[in-house]
Parts: sequence; structure tokens; C-alpha cells
Amino acid sequence: MRFAFVTDELPRPGTAGHLALNFAIIEWLRGLGHEVEVVLVGRRLPRPVERYGLVTVAGPHIHSFGGYIVASFPRALASSVGHTLLRRLPPSLATKLRNRRHGADTVLGSFTSAADAAWCARHCAKNPPDAVLVDTIFRTPILAAPGLANLNSVLITHDLFHRRHRAMRSAGYSVQPEHLSREDEAALAATARHIAAIQPEEAKILTAMCPDRDVFLLPMPATPAPPPPGTAKLPHRLVFIGSASLPNLDGLRWFFTEVWPRLRGRGVTLDLIGDCGPALRLVPEGVTRLGRVNNIAPLLHRAALAIAPLRVGSGLKIKLLDYARHGLLTIATPASLEGFAHDPDSPFIEAKTPEAFARAIIKQLKSPPPPDAALAYIASHYGPGPSFAGLAQALLPQKGHATLPAV
Repeated sequence: MRFAFVTDELPRPGTAGHLALNFAIIEWLRGLGHEVEVVLVGRRLPRPVERYGLVTVAGPHIHSFGGYIVASFPRALASSVGHTLLRRLPPSLATKLRNRRHGADTVLGSFTSAADAAWCARHCAKNPPDAVLVDTIFRTPILAAPGLANLNSVLITHDLFHRRHRAMRSAGYSVQPEHLSREDEAALAATARHIAAIQPEEAKILTAMCPDRDVFLLPMPATPAPPPPGTAKLPHRLVFIGSASLPNLDGLRWFFTEVWPRLRGRGVTLDLIGDCGPALRLVPEGVTRLGRVNNIAPLLHRAALAIAPLRVGSGLKIKLLDYARHGLLTIATPASLEGFAHDPDSPFIEAKTPEAFARAIIKQLKSPPPPDAALAYIASHYGPGPSFAGLAQALLPQKGHATLPAV
């Protein structure tokens, strides 16, 4: 079978949670022997020339040559060069420039243009795929294009954006798009035949929002990555992974203001992995900003605990799966834990107040738990089989085609 995966960013692991899930979906389909083409809309090519060898890529603003993708039009090229230059700036300055350009503190997404949607329709008409997978509600305008509405389609939601929009506005931040209600999101989601939610609570809400659509679970798959024999924990070492997104920065600022002072004098240290560290102007003594790391496994294996201090946000916090699959216990705020499988042996400890957060860290650092419970939780709830079962059902071919292999 052939599948078109419509997105505005190249799926990759290890960069952002939604891109990692998109990458996992494509890898799963290819592993079953199916053909997948990424249809890249918008102008978010990371560099003017990008090497991408996972699958073929097509789009209205690019040319593909073998495994290389090249921005093809002046505006796309200028946008790509702009992204490249921004990545070379200090993250705090880059964030300011992005916010100034968009006129908002955070951008949830940009809708696919009518011109790009028409290009997708023409492209798919040349060699119709068996199904179209659509990355977030912001890509759903393509499903209204003539010729695409009749294809089997799956929306990968990644989040309930109207809830994130409301949470960010309530916290005092300006957001783009400026307006996004529950009704808006329901109308956009309902343009797809099938809707994939990445956690159970959101699946229930989406079912209520779109009662005549097939809603199923598609959590991020994760495989246990136990520490090598003999790996020693670094006493009192905490770890946090995060991009420079506003929810991550907001959560870290809260942690440094409200929780960190309660840990002073106890030898506690913290490693910040990803763009979140460089994006913060100042961090307390004992905090190390590591930036982007090619291999996070050794850092997670040697950390004593992970933290998840997010105050706003929705969806499933994939960083917590990364912590757990490497055997780490996580101290987390309620907002960080939304959507995770309930289990009495869960590797997550909820802390609702700064005092509770600090107490939990101090208690667990006295005797960091072994990795067994966290690894068992991942194997039980987030293996590839359970994660992709709903998607396999949604992509069952029409009569006369071969079926997908069993999950």
C-alpha cells in the first residue's frame, strides 16, 4: 500500500515529541512493507539544502534529488535561510525575534494555505495513495481540496490545541492563532475519517467533539533502554529534557523560583538537555546547560531522578516516556502527567505544590529507586503493538487490497 504523510516539518527522532511520533509512524509502516511519501507543505525546511534519507519527500516549495531536499522558490529559500540564521543566534534572542515576527508569545501552528492544499490535491491525483495521514489540525485544510476528500484519511492530533490555547491565554501569554475554540477544533478534526489521539483523556474529548468519526488511541511507542551493567548513578543529579517552547521555559522558571531554593545546601544539581537551557538568560548555581545532545542515554542512565515541572500544556509529554524507558523515576506536576496510563507501579510521582515537589525530590534522592519498575511500565503500556493497534484498524484497505499485517 501507499501512504501520503502531510506535514510541515520533516519527521525526525530526538528533536521534538510530535516529530518523533511522526517518525515512529512512518518507520512502522515501512517495517510492514508499505510505501510512505512525506508531503511537505509550508516553508519550514530547516536548511536551504537538507539531507533526508528516510522516505521520499515532495512539496510545493521544494525539489528532491535523491536523498536531498532543496528549497525551490525565493520565498521558501529566504525562509529556510532565516531559520538557519536563527539557529545560530543565542536561543533567547532567537525566541524574541520569532515572537516579534509573529506578534505573539507562542505560536501553536499555522494553517496550510489554499495554494499548498491545491498543490497536494494535484500531486495526489497523479498517483493516488491508499490513505492520507495528516499532521495536526493545522494541515486539515488539504482534506477540503477536490480529490482528497474521497480518500481514506487519518488525523494525527498530537494535542487538543483549543485547550492549550485557553491555558496559555489564562496564564497571560499572547497566542497565535489569536482565536481557536473547541468548536473550531471540532470542525477541523471532523474533516478526517479517522482521528488519532495520543492519550486517553483526549480520546474521550475528541469522541464527544466528533461523535460520527472513528477516534482511537495512538500513544508514542517506546522501548525499554536499561542502563548497561555497572552504570553508577551520580548522587543528587536531576535531569530535564526540553525544547525552548514556552511551556518548558515557564515550567523551569517556576521550578527555579519556587522549588530550587528549598533544595539549596543539599548538593542537588540539574542537567538541562536541549534548547531550554540556552534559552534561559540565567540559571541558578548547580544547573548545567548542556544544549542539544546527540546521545542522551548516558546522561539519563547516570541521573538519579528526572523532573517535569510544567504548569501549562496538553497532549502527552513524551519526555516522560524517555525518562521512564531509561529507568528513571520522575517528580512531576499534575499538568505534566495528563494522559499517562494509570498503574500502581507508575514511575511518576505527582507533586502539586512547590513544597511537595521539593520534599519528593529530597526523599527519592536519599535512595534512588532501581530502574526495574520504570522499564516494566514502559513495556506494559507503550510497546509498539498496543500503540499502533488503532492505526492498523484505521488503515485497513478497501475490499480487493491486501490487509495490513497483524500488530
